[in-house]
Amino acid sequence: MAVRLQFENSNDIGVFCNVTNAYVLTAFGGSENFYSVFEAECADHIPIVKTSVCGTTLVGRMTVGNKNGLMMPSGTTDQELMHVRNSLPDSVVVQRVDERLSALGNVISCNDYVALIHPDLDRE
Repeated sequence: MAVRLQFENSNDIGVFCNVTNAYVLTAFGGSENFYSVFEAECADHIPIVKTSVCGTTLVGRMTVGNKNGLMMPSGTTDQELMHVRNSLPDSVVVQRVDERLSALGNVISCNDYVALIHPDLDRE
């Protein structure tokens, strides 16, 4: 099912959320209508976590993940990291990544089987 959605008058919702088969990360600061769509469509199946990343609302741009794990940039605060770890299932490994290209959602695209990465990312 497809639902039309905006975050603070922006149609670029992928910048503000990260949706996988195991969880949803959304940014703080959205309207109740924004969150109600996730609640209606996903809450019965997977956790919905409201958070910030590196002190910003750019959750989808800064993180990348799948049902097995979530990578967050090095600028993620300890409080943000612990909030996300405590909110996701134990089966999801949450890792802070020290990478020069910190907008991980912009330079990595993945699903549960394969990842496509920017050529300048560190091999580790």
